[in-house]
Amino acid sequence: MVEWFADFSRVSFGGIEKVFDVSSVFCEFTINGQLYSIKWYGVIIAFGLVLAALFGGRIAYTWKMDLSKMVDVLIYGMFGGIVCARAYYVIFQWDYYSIHPDEIFQIWRGGLAIYGGIIGGLIAAFITCKLEKLNFYNLLDCAGMSLLIGQGIGRWGNYANQEAFGVFTNGNYGMMSDKVISYIEAHPELYGLEGVSDIPRYIEENNLFVHPTFFYEFAWCMLGVLVLYVITRKFRRFSGQTFLCYGIWYGLERAVVEGLRTDSLYMGNTDLRVSQVLSIAIVVVCVVILVVKLLSLRKKPVLIEGVDYFPADEKQVKKSKKNKPVLEEKENEDFANDSKKDEE
Repeated sequence: MVEWFADFSRVSFGGIEKVFDVSSVFCEFTINGQLYSIKWYGVIIAFGLVLAALFGGRIAYTWKMDLSKMVDVLIYGMFGGIVCARAYYVIFQWDYYSIHPDEIFQIWRGGLAIYGGIIGGLIAAFITCKLEKLNFYNLLDCAGMSLLIGQGIGRWGNYANQEAFGVFTNGNYGMMSDKVISYIEAHPELYGLEGVSDIPRYIEENNLFVHPTFFYEFAWCMLGVLVLYVITRKFRRFSGQTFLCYGIWYGLERAVVEGLRTDSLYMGNTDLRVSQVLSIAIVVVCVVILVVKLLSLRKKPVLIEGVDYFPADEKQVKKSKKNKPVLEEKENEDFANDSKKDEE
């Protein structure tokens, strides 16, 4: 027996009268007495991954990249991404996992860091590209746009779980739910409510909402897909440029939005948020590389693989040239035989 949609939260937004019933469980079923659940979070992440892969595949097809090799990159990159996303999270929460080592591999309970996933995926993709002789920088440009699609859609999984929200806001765009209130009750110090005895009542009386940071990132990522697509079509001057723009675009958003969240990973015992520091570093590095590269190309432009030339076509031409003498020799031989028969 399968039960569809469970674990509902009543979610409200400032300025909107309607209250939304949001389910975090897609379906539940029992096998041999053991209850299994498929979360909306996983379904949404998978949906985002499929769309990202299809979009990236379409770009790769346009650039005449070997799609079979791209599938290998996708498989190994996804595996590397999951492993490193979990490792990244565990490392920065080691105070907890050193006491609960049995939970390190329980990824279904949450705890996957996006930056760790990106780092792991890129490492796996780089190794695969080297082995498969695939242009890694072109792959990065495909990945830049695809990552924004996957990340943006994936944030709706946070909405289903009612997580990854921010501090209080009095704006009409804020969000509130019973799960958010439960989180605030468990961590009143993060919201300046240590001395409040009845937090749900206090929130209701003061009409308080939290920043829906999941939506901020979704909107920024979707806009980023459009921006990067235009850059790629109209202003791309070298392989890797689109990915540098991705680093700048996503890094700027994450550096700002991370400051609104209350569930950030911190560097040791400091007040420095890991994702903020990393985002700022990524933006600075990408801007420097992009500017230096574009200035150098003003003096000496280069051809772009997938736009100005296609390795697959060059290989075909070389192969044709190699076989051409053989074909001409055979044609001459046939002509000589025909002439001999005519003389007889």
